[in-house]
Amino acid sequence: MAAMNYFSTPSCWPCLLLKAEIMNTPTLLNPGNRYPRVLSIAGSDSSGGAGIQADLKTFSALGCYGMTAITALTAQNTQGVRAIHNVPAQMLRDQIDAVVEDIGVDAVKIGMLHSPEIVMTVAAALDAHGLKQVVLDPVMVSANGAKLISDEAVAVLVRELFPRALVVTPNLDEAILLLGRKLTATDELEQAAEELLKQGAHAVLLKGGHLPGHDVVDILVRANADGQIAEVHKLHSLRISTHNLHGTGCTLSSALAAYLALGFNLPDAVQAARIYVRSALYAGSHVRTGAGVGPLNHGFAPQAMKVWES
Repeated sequence: MAAMNYFSTPSCWPCLLLKAEIMNTPTLLNPGNRYPRVLSIAGSDSSGGAGIQADLKTFSALGCYGMTAITALTAQNTQGVRAIHNVPAQMLRDQIDAVVEDIGVDAVKIGMLHSPEIVMTVAAALDAHGLKQVVLDPVMVSANGAKLISDEAVAVLVRELFPRALVVTPNLDEAILLLGRKLTATDELEQAAEELLKQGAHAVLLKGGHLPGHDVVDILVRANADGQIAEVHKLHSLRISTHNLHGTGCTLSSALAAYLALGFNLPDAVQAARIYVRSALYAGSHVRTGAGVGPLNHGFAPQAMKVWES
């Protein structure tokens, strides 16, 4: 399929609608045309900076059609998390089934999963619907330090979802929790990413932004069919000076899922997602939102919705 953007061509939708009104003829539906479809399975952030709110903003900004299956409701703002209400497992499964069976899904982003039952529910749904382009962001601690997952859920998440994900995207704190040891320097990241790969993942994007220094280094490692290291990509960038970091990890993983839905291969999707996040960080760096850690500017340069032509 080829991507079609009506607003970048002379035959734009406003023109077509005006023509239809003048000629008193209906616009024609082509049942073969569709949007790139991305599903976020994650928690809700009432402040709008992270979780499914950040995911939907990112999907929309990158020209994709976003859908959600909410795992938990959080009462939070830029200063911290006040309360968490967990969604029942059956309700979560019903949400996933409803959108996949009707609309379809090209890529999935998974975020906050708070309990073993919820993890197992998601794993079963991925299998039932044959969903393969899965970005797993193992959300465990919020930017404000609040714990978002139970201890017993961590082991279940590694066992059940690492092998089912195309790529896992832990930050430094999450990698430390998963590996059970500290990481204090950039030159430790590659070995840490390889160790995470051996826990069952097909690919790992280890984010090094929590380390000090002017440079930010992320590591992307991929395994071959035998589980051996096949590729290592070191991704360097200058640190952007900003206090507004809330939702950075959610935004990166959702941008990665969006680019996969748009047809990018994994290394190119990672590069494009990092560019989008860095641009959103920079665009939001001079804005004050709330009294704590503010959000990115997801809508700094929104793209028109893409349409795949049949």
